[in-house]
Amino acid sequence: MPNLTVTNLSQAVEEHAAVLGLIPVMDHGWIVTLADHGGHQLSVMTRDATGPTNPDVSVFVDDVHDAFARTCSAHLEIVHPLTEEPWGVTRFFYRATDGRVINVGMHTQSH
Repeated sequence: MPNLTVTNLSQAVEEHAAVLGLIPVMDHGWIVTLADHGGHQLSVMTRDATGPTNPDVSVFVDDVHDAFARTCSAHLEIVHPLTEEPWGVTRFFYRATDGRVINVGMHTQSH
């Protein structure tokens, strides 16, 4: 899912919801994910709550630990370490060779 960095979160949510027909399905105050019933999603964010930079895209996988090991084996830069976040996601960021930052995560337990 793409992550757009915005300066005005509520305005961005309003605009993208109106144009794309998406509704907010998650709101942490710094990131809002919009979605429709067909599985289309878009996140807008001001600044990542725990990461050192905003990721360009988020990809959720079945096994984040395996993805982390494969990222290390590929010798890609780890931008944000494998972390169990308080909002029920375990994730890490890596930087692709083109410079894009990818947030890789999986849902763990809700807090």
